[in-house]
Formats: sequence, structure tokens, C-alpha cells
Amino acid sequence: MIGVRPRRKFKRLRQALFSGRRPPRLCFTVGNEVRIFQGGVQFFPALIERIDHAQEYVSLETYIFANDDSGRAVSDALVRAAVRGVTVRVITDGVGTERNLPMFAQWKESGVDHRIYNPHLLFGPLGFSRTHRKLAVIDGTYAFCGGINIVDDFDQNGTRLEEPRWDFAMEAKGPVVKDVRDAFDVQWDRIRLGVKPREPRTADCDAEPPQSRWSSRRARRARQRARLGEIHAVDRPCVAFVARDNLLNRRAIEKAYLRAIAHAEREVLLANPYFMPGRKLRRALVYAAQRGVRVSLVIGRKEFVALDYATPFLYGNLLKHGVRIAEYEKTMLHGKVAVVDADWATIGSSNLDALSLVLNNEANMVLVNHPEIAGLHDAILQAFDEASRIDEKRYASRPLTERVLSWLAYNSYRAMMKVITIGQYD
Repeated sequence: MIGVRPRRKFKRLRQALFSGRRPPRLCFTVGNEVRIFQGGVQFFPALIERIDHAQEYVSLETYIFANDDSGRAVSDALVRAAVRGVTVRVITDGVGTERNLPMFAQWKESGVDHRIYNPHLLFGPLGFSRTHRKLAVIDGTYAFCGGINIVDDFDQNGTRLEEPRWDFAMEAKGPVVKDVRDAFDVQWDRIRLGVKPREPRTADCDAEPPQSRWSSRRARRARQRARLGEIHAVDRPCVAFVARDNLLNRRAIEKAYLRAIAHAEREVLLANPYFMPGRKLRRALVYAAQRGVRVSLVIGRKEFVALDYATPFLYGNLLKHGVRIAEYEKTMLHGKVAVVDADWATIGSSNLDALSLVLNNEANMVLVNHPEIAGLHDAILQAFDEASRIDEKRYASRPLTERVLSWLAYNSYRAMMKVITIGQYD
């Protein structure tokens, strides 16, 4: 009988992964209504309103669920939903969220089903990975995705910020909601089974493109463009959900960035708090700048001290090739957003570092030709203008001690990530 139970676990997981609920790598759909929220002051009321009107189920996944005013307001909405008979499932991370929050007892009493992703810091069944995703699905009708945790906008690890955290989330209504729901369901089963099998091969989006009466040859070409995630895959507004973890689509989010930047013709705007991408993404930014694209990076600071020293090591090569860089210190920059040519955008939880691109569970939405992109474009430009611009000459004349410290921090970080990601970080 030895070994029977593990085999059953793997069998159940395979069934969960391959029973029609495997999320595609990057599949664009049309007919989605989209709302973009900046900060919790816009996001939390919208989320709570959807939860309060839920009739069938609420599924929520977050890295941080805090016991503060914002967290308690969302928790109360979840409890109200469960009490009136709605199926409520919540996933929190074992490190990002405290294990014994007072609200958890209330959840249990009211029927909220709660699972913790990878409660072990080291050597757990799911390895070193964390769930860093911020997702919610209500009744299969609405889906939320972004970078906003369930935490007060002004709180930063117990410190009160003077300005609200700079962050974004998005609500979608339409066909893309199914992909978010499927991703949550896979995660839910994965936690229950507590195993981490080898990564299966994943299929690209094989749905017909959102165009009608095309010839078979043109349809095949459109499917190929949709698989590549090209900016002009379709003419109408469309949305794709893209998630990465260590089971499915390990490089999906990174590839979405790479393909968009590779097709950029005029402008790349990118804002991210943890900027430590691998060589491929850095080269893509350099190549874009070399062919005349205006590349602007807004980089957050004072959230992870090691990166504050390590990230500037990358500036030299980027500045030399015309990339514009600004460090944002007005408040805590937590948004992970980008806009390319004003008609491609992404909003999500993925930082541009090894943990997010290679190790952790992340989720982003990709928008193409949506009118909402304009507002995000303006917000990133405004953040760039409010940030401290990095001057190439001043950067080159930094004191020797500062340059040496930056070199040490970068190479130490790189070596550590090589070990943690088992050589996957480049």
C-alpha cells in the first residue's frame, strides 16, 4: 500500500488540471467591459459592492489580507455573503498574510472556506513559491485583477504613508472572466492536494479569433497572431488574462511584456516597484530605444532595501541607449503597469524581478485597443513627471563607494536568485 496515496494525489491533480479548466497561455477575447481603479479608495468600494450583490459564489485570492479598516470592510462583506448562502472561497499567502488573524475565526463560523497557500516558508510541498496574485471572481460575471492587496492604502509595514500607495486594479465583465475563474479553481485544487508535480505542456489559445467570415487562411494567421499576443492581433478592443506559476505557463507574463515591447513603434511606458528583470527584458527595452521608441521607466524605491542598491547597477546600459529612467518617491509605488503605443496595456501583480517572473504565482490582465488605456497612460506619464529623473552624466560621476556597493548588491541578488530559482533566472 506504500505510495498509493501520493499516486492518487497526482491523479486528482492531473484531472483538475486537464478537465477542461486549464488556463490558456494568452488568449484574447472581445466583448469585455473594463473598469480601471487607482488605489484602494476606488477599488475597495467596487469590490465590496460586487460581493454584496453576489448570488452564487465569491472567489478571492490575495497575498496580503490585513486586519485593518480596509481588510475588515472586505472581510465583513465576505461574511455577509456566506451567511446569505453564497459559496465564499478565499486564498491567502502563508507569508504575506498573518496566520491567526481574528477574522479567520469569524470566517469559519460563517462558512467562508479559507485555504492558505504554502504555509511553510522553506521546504514546503510547493517549494519556495508564494501566491502574489490579487484576484477575485464573483458569480462568473465579474473578475478583478491587479496589484492591490487587501490592505489600507496608507499602511506600509506598520508605517503610515503621507500619500496613498500608487497602485492599480481592474474589473472585467465578459468572456475573460472564465479564464480568471479557471485559474483560481486550479490554484484551489493545488492547495488542497499539496503537491507540486512537473510542469505539463500547455496549449496556446486555440479559439477562433474575434472576427467573422474570414477565410481559413486568414483565420489561421489571426490565431497565430493571437497566440503571439501581438498588439494588432484584432481590431476591436480585447482583453486577455495571463497567469504564471510553477505548474503552468512559467514565462507567460514575461513573454507578454517581451512581445509587446518588440512590437513597439512609438512609446513604452513602464512602472514597477521591483525592477530587476533578466537579460531578455533588458535587451528588449534597449532594442526598442535604439530603433527610436521612447522608452520611459518609473521605478519604485524604499520598499525593498536590497533592490534600492542593486537596481541602479542596471541604469548605465539603459541610459546609454536612450532609455529614460525616473525614481518615484512621492509615495510607495506599488503598481505593476505598462502601456505600449497607447493601445496595449497590462495591469497586474507581477513585479519585474526574479521572484515574480520565475518563482511566484502572478496574474496580469492585458488590454488591447481599449479606451481605458488612455487613463492609465496619463497616470504613468504623470508619475514619471513627479519622479526624480536619472541624469546619465550625474549617474556616471557617482562616488566610487556607491558604485561598488551597487555592484555588490546586484551580484549578490543575482547569485541568490540563481540558487532560489534553480538556475532559471537569467
